Amino acid sequence: MNEGEAAKTLVLIPARMASTRLPGKPLADIAGLPMIVQVAKRAQEADVGRIIVAVDDIKVFDAVAAAGFEVVMTRADHQSGSDRIFEALTKVDPDGQAEIVINVQGDLPTIDPQTIRAALKPLEDPAVDIATLTVEIEDEQEKTNPNVVKVVGAPLSADRLRALYFTRATAPHGAGPLYHHIGLYAYRRHALERFVSLSPSTLERRESLEQLRALEAGMRIDVQVVKTVPLGVDTPADLEKARHILSASSNAGH
Repeated sequence: MNEGEAAKTLVLIPARMASTRLPGKPLADIAGLPMIVQVAKRAQEADVGRIIVAVDDIKVFDAVAAAGFEVVMTRADHQSGSDRIFEALTKVDPDGQAEIVINVQGDLPTIDPQTIRAALKPLEDPAVDIATLTVEIEDEQEKTNPNVVKVVGAPLSADRLRALYFTRATAPHGAGPLYHHIGLYAYRRHALERFVSLSPSTLERRESLEQLRALEAGMRIDVQVVKTVPLGVDTPADLEKARHILSASSNAGH
C-alpha cells in the first residue's frame, strides 16, 4: 500500500469494557500486554493506515495511551461496534480526510496482520460499499452451529464472493462449500455514514446480524476468502488459548 492510500485509511478498534462472559476483557493480560494493545499491535503490523482505539472506560484509555497508541473516548451506551467507530471517526477525522475505515474487533489479539490487509481487497472495485472476510468451513459441526455465521454469496472469483445473505442457519442448501463469516469490515466512509443512519432492519433483528441492515438497504458487500478464522476471545478458555499462542510466538522471536 502506498503512502497516499494509507493516509486515506483508518483502522478503528472498538473496545467495550462491559463484557458479560469475560469482565474487563480489553485489559486482560496476554503475554505481558492488555488484550486491546495486542490487537493494536496486530493492526500496526498490517501497516494499512492510522490506528485509533475507541474506548468507553478511562482505565482502557490509559492503558492504550501508555502503550503509545492513539485512543479516543466514546460514549458507553452504543448498541454496536459500528456506532462506536462512527463516533470515533467523527472525533478524530472531522474534516473527512479518511476515505476507508477498517473496523477490527478489539477481541482478536492473535489475528494475522495479512487478514486485516485482505479486508481492503474488495474495495478495489468502486461498486463495493463494504468489504468483509470469510473462511470455507471444514468442520462438519460448524455447518449446523448457529453461533457460526454463514455467508451466502455469489462467487466472483476463486477468493471473492458478493454477499447475498448472512445467516445462522445452514445455508445454502445442496452440494458445495459453506462459508464461515469473519466479522471484520472495511467500509467506504460514505457507506459507514449511511449504515449508522439506518434503523435496525427486520432481518437484522430476526438473525441478530447487523450486516443484514446494509444488504436490506441495497448496499453491496463483497467478501474476501481467507485461510483461517482469527481467534475471538469471548471466554476464559479463549483467553488461555490466546495467551498460549502469543507467548509461544514471542518466545520464538527471541
